Amino acid sequence: MNDILWEERIPGGNHWSGIMRRGSALRLTDLEGGANVSALFFNREEKLERYNMPDTLKAQHTAFLTAGNVCYSDMGRVLCSVIHDSVGWHDTICGVSDAALVEQKYGKANFQSHRNEMVRSGKDGLLIELGKWGMGKRDLVANVNFFSKVTADDDGCLQFHAGNSEAGSTVELRFDMDVLVVLSTAPHPLDPGPQYKPAAVMLTALHAGLAAPDDLCRNACPQNQRGFINTERYYAS
Repeated sequence: MNDILWEERIPGGNHWSGIMRRGSALRLTDLEGGANVSALFFNREEKLERYNMPDTLKAQHTAFLTAGNVCYSDMGRVLCSVIHDSVGWHDTICGVSDAALVEQKYGKANFQSHRNEMVRSGKDGLLIELGKWGMGKRDLVANVNFFSKVTADDDGCLQFHAGNSEAGSTVELRFDMDVLVVLSTAPHPLDPGPQYKPAAVMLTALHAGLAAPDDLCRNACPQNQRGFINTERYYAS
């Protein structure tokens, strides 16, 4: 049986948002290699509940996301879980580019003069999508950068790892709540590439079901078990 619900190709430098239901999954596929997908997650029913980067990292004793990790809300519930990952490292600490950074790195190219070849920052892309849901700048919180890897050296300097994601790489997110997903495919803010050539990404929505008792993400650490209990109680009524 084909479990695919829908597919949509997001060109590099573009943006997307939509509702993913509890029990569904979203597969992100890097179509060209070197993609970056900046992502925000919100409780569909109450958008003041959203992805919380500090709680996500400290609860799971990690600085990045990969298979077995979950994304926590600021209410201690599990918004989504990484159930498959062919990449191994997804940045959680570097945020998104803004218009000033993009112009400094790549020059100025707006829609009026360059049409679809314009350059757009991650921040602007996320704000455009947030505006569709009655949200704005105050809702820009720390995001996940899927497909991108950044590490810190002994002096605390951040290093971007080019080539972390190859063409065809995938990461799959199961949604454990009804979630508003907001995405940008603009380049990572630390990407050293001299030209604005962000890679396209395929979104594939799938049936996934709910986390079973032996689920990898549920049992990755004791805090995750508590997070799933909090989430299941939220939907118990």
